[in-house]
Amino acid sequence: MSADRVLVTGASGFVGSAVARRLLARGYRVAALVRPTSPRTNLDGLDLEIAWGDMTDRASVAAAAKGARYLFHVAADYRLWARDPEDIVRANRQGTEAVMRAALAAGVERVVYTSSVATLGAPPGQDRLAPADESAPLTEQTAIGAYKRSKVIAERLVERMVADEGLPAVIVNPSTPIGPRDVKPTPTGRIIVEAATGKVPAFVDTGLNLAHVDDVAEGHLLALDKGRIGERYILGGQDVTLRQMLADIAALAGRKAPTINLPRGPLYPLASLFEAVAQITGKEPMLTRDALTMSKRMMFFTSGKAERELGYRARPYREALADAMGWFGEHGYLK
Repeated sequence: MSADRVLVTGASGFVGSAVARRLLARGYRVAALVRPTSPRTNLDGLDLEIAWGDMTDRASVAAAAKGARYLFHVAADYRLWARDPEDIVRANRQGTEAVMRAALAAGVERVVYTSSVATLGAPPGQDRLAPADESAPLTEQTAIGAYKRSKVIAERLVERMVADEGLPAVIVNPSTPIGPRDVKPTPTGRIIVEAATGKVPAFVDTGLNLAHVDDVAEGHLLALDKGRIGERYILGGQDVTLRQMLADIAALAGRKAPTINLPRGPLYPLASLFEAVAQITGKEPMLTRDALTMSKRMMFFTSGKAERELGYRARPYREALADAMGWFGEHGYLK
């Protein structure tokens, strides 16, 4: 048990609140950097300090970091679409730099930076079903879409600060977390809600790696304990095809599983139409051209390195899915 103060950015969010809960369970004093406009549902009833601020506001981040022994930078602009895609890039680049500079200035002993498997590709010539590891990072030029590009830029910035300025940071790359407290919900949480309520009649041939958000959070604390400075660790779960995921959701919801496998080609004009409507309404489109392009690759990953070096373990993905649906059901998302 420890009474050390730990700053968590993005603590009101899905992964951030899970990290904050794990830290509290270990006896740390947690300071949560929270924007005044963020919903604080995930922090209700938790015994922690609220530090008002925004990751892109250097002064508020610097004030919150003072007196922190450790820092978890979990906050990110996690949107796959924005009216101006550069908003996503700016937020994640500037926010990451502000937080890392604050950590250095405050003399923080260790930083855990939450990146994403969005920064990783498959080695050239690898079979599309083979899981990728940490060995083939994407470049800014090879990343598809603003979110992936923003996370690549931010991860490279952290790596440069580790090498050039002695930033004591360990990088973790969560795959696709699912589970309770997905308030917003995340893009994957939205798929679960839509599928559980019968609004996903078809699918494309793709796959993803799904992990319980609480296992991902525990992986963050293992990275604090055992991670090597400057290294990256995939925190994933199980590889699942989208078809299988939708069938499992249907089974839990007592619905018929979708069986229509759609070709990607004809969906591009539809995605363009959705994006055009989104530009007018400001509401995130159901389908984007970037998402279609990304879906050509199976987003399969291995957590082998984190298992070997950190002792990371993930429970079966169906448990995570059941927890997610249970929480969505209890909180009125599945009406």
